[in-house]
Amino acid sequence: MAPTAPGVRLLPNALTVLAMCAGLSAVQFVLNGQPTAAIAAIAIAAVLDSLDGRIARLLDATSKMGAELDSLADAISFGVAPALMLYVWRFGGDRVGWVVALIFAVCMILRLARFNTLLEDTEQPVYTKEFFVGVPAPAGGLLVLLPLILTIEYGDAGHWWQSKAAVMVWIVAVAALAISRIPTLSVKTARVSPRAVAPLLVLVGLVAAAVITYPLVTLAVVLVLYLLHIPYAVRRKHWLANNPEAWDVPPRERRAIRRAHGSRRLGLRPPLRRVAGAARRAVLRPMRNGDAPGVPLPTDPRPPGARGKAWRRTGLRKNDRPGESKPR
Repeated sequence: MAPTAPGVRLLPNALTVLAMCAGLSAVQFVLNGQPTAAIAAIAIAAVLDSLDGRIARLLDATSKMGAELDSLADAISFGVAPALMLYVWRFGGDRVGWVVALIFAVCMILRLARFNTLLEDTEQPVYTKEFFVGVPAPAGGLLVLLPLILTIEYGDAGHWWQSKAAVMVWIVAVAALAISRIPTLSVKTARVSPRAVAPLLVLVGLVAAAVITYPLVTLAVVLVLYLLHIPYAVRRKHWLANNPEAWDVPPRERRAIRRAHGSRRLGLRPPLRRVAGAARRAVLRPMRNGDAPGVPLPTDPRPPGARGKAWRRTGLRKNDRPGESKPR
């Protein structure tokens, strides 16, 4: 099938529409008292959102309509739907809770608008492709549901994360992360070395087994680890901004540059590579114990006058030089 065929162009957009339907279905699940199914619907929307763009690029089926549809689906699935879910779960009839839910939805929509604007900016440095500006929409839509996830797993027993005040603060904090300038890592440009393929596949299998066995606990752990990676992302972007020579090099060369800079900060010298010189001295060593003759001896590069006066620099008398005996 040709890359420009209508069926090929329809596939990424179909995945985007499915993600939108999953986000809207999450609200319906919460209204029916099925919060676990609602969280699963948001997670499915996040997976579909990560696939539609990659498939569009692989099939050369990108389009302006697809980009606009993707932003609209993200706004509904990760902005409107989580806000309504949390309002129904914890703030039913509370005006302040409704204001907080609106704040989150508006911040997510603003974050998506800024993301579309940055896509058109061609003057950004190369290394910026490795980062998102702020927390992306799928991660934000799942992060804001963390109190609900913990409540489903551990029960509604009056834990601190279940109070209205704590949930409000959490919603505002995630909304602030979404519209902030804090960098977060982007897996779209991640490059995996051939040696890491097998361990990575094993890790994927372990995560899949954990999701099947303990889905909510695994999702909560992944979300917490995502939050913990933000300081590393900030440090990495700061280092890349100050080291332009590492912008467009393979990961192995980038690690070498980082180690070299670390050695200089510690005041250490880089390792000296004198293997060739050592081999040459071994070849030019005088022959002993019946070795084959004919190997030239090393010559002293100093001028004859400097060689004759070397004993003076050592503080010895001329007749006290090693290998010579005093006249009797």
